[in-house]
Amino acid sequence: MTRLETLAVHAGHSPDPATGAVSPPIYLSTTFAREPDGTLPHGFLYARNDNPNRRELEIALAALEGGAAALAFASGMAATAAVFQSLAPGDHVVAPLDAYYGTAKLLRDVMAGWGLASTLVDMTDPDAVARAVTPRTRLVWIETPSNPTLAVTDIARVAAIARAAGARVVCDNTWATPVLQRPLELGTDLVMHSTTKYLGGHSDLTGGALVAAAENDWTARLRTLQTLGGAVPSAFDCWLLMRGIRSLPWRMRGHCENAAAVAAFLAAHEAVEVVHYPGLGGDPGHAVAARQMHGAGGMVSVQVKGGAPAALELVRRVRLFTRATSLGGTESLIEHRASVEGPESRTPPGLLRLSIGLEHADDLLEDLDQALRGGYCPASASG
Repeated sequence: MTRLETLAVHAGHSPDPATGAVSPPIYLSTTFAREPDGTLPHGFLYARNDNPNRRELEIALAALEGGAAALAFASGMAATAAVFQSLAPGDHVVAPLDAYYGTAKLLRDVMAGWGLASTLVDMTDPDAVARAVTPRTRLVWIETPSNPTLAVTDIARVAAIARAAGARVVCDNTWATPVLQRPLELGTDLVMHSTTKYLGGHSDLTGGALVAAAENDWTARLRTLQTLGGAVPSAFDCWLLMRGIRSLPWRMRGHCENAAAVAAFLAAHEAVEVVHYPGLGGDPGHAVAARQMHGAGGMVSVQVKGGAPAALELVRRVRLFTRATSLGGTESLIEHRASVEGPESRTPPGLLRLSIGLEHADDLLEDLDQALRGGYCPASASG
C-alpha cells in the first residue's frame, strides 16, 4: 500500500504530456473544443462541469482519504450546503451542539425554511445521539475535533447508531485531516473538508471538498448539485491546493508538535482556567482521540481566568500571534471566538482559539507568556 506521504506528493500528479513540465500548468480555459460530431475528445465540456486542474485535485483528495470519489467546491460551506441540499424536505439531521457555528446557522437559517429538520446534541455522548434519531433521520453530521472546544466524537460508535437507523453519516475532518484521522475507515459515508485550512496550508485559497466512500446514487446527486449549483473552485485555487497537499503530512507533524508544547505550557499557567486539547491526558476526549487519531492536531483553545475582558487583553498583548480568523496556515493565529460568532454564540466568553503554526515552539511560548503575565492579576482573577 502506498503510504500517505507518497500519496500526497504523487496522487493526481503526472508530468504534463505536452511539455514534460513536472509542475502542472493552470488551465484557465472556460470551454473546450469538440470534434465535428460533437464528441469531447479530452472529456471536458465547460469549466463549471469539469476542469483538468479540478480533476487532478479530486483524484488526489479521494486517494488521501481512501475514498472512491471526491468533489471539489468553492468553500467548505458550499460543500456542507450541497450535503444538506441532497436531502428532501421533511428529512431530519442530527448534528453536534459544539461545531462550527456556520454549520448550525446553515441548518437553522437556511435549510429549516426549506423543510429540513435538525436536532443538535452533545455528540460526545453516543446515547444522546441515539435518543435524537427519529424515523425521519436521514443524516448524522459529525465534527471531530469540534470547533472551537475540540470536543471528540467516537466516530465508529456514532456511525453504527446511524447505520442502525438507516441514516447516512458525514464527518467534518477539517481539523484532523486525513493525516490524523480516517473517518471512512471508521464507518462514515462521506468526509467533508474546508480545504481552505490545513490541506491548502498557506492562507491563500478558499475551497471545500467531499470525499465519498462509494460511487452510488447519493454521490451522483452530490455531483449534480456541485455542477448545477456552480459553487466550484477556480483552476488556480485547485492548483494552489494541489501544491499545498504535497507538504501536508510533514506540515501536520510540525503543527502537532508545536500545539502539544503550547497546550502543555498553557495547562500549567496560573492565568489559565482550562485548556481544550485532546492530546492532554486530562482532556475529556483524550481516550477516544487516542483510539481514532494519529495525533491531536494543531488547534488549541484556552479559557483564561477573568473571562472575556482578560481574554481580549491577551489578544491585544500578543506580538507573534496574528489576530485573525481561520486556521491551518504556517503562521500562528489567535481569535476571541465569541466576538466573531456574534450574539448567538455558544462559545464561552473567555475562550480563545489558537491555530498553532510552524514557527519555533519556544518563540510561541515566550509570546504567550509575556501576554499572559501582562494581563493577569491574581487578586482580580480570584475575586
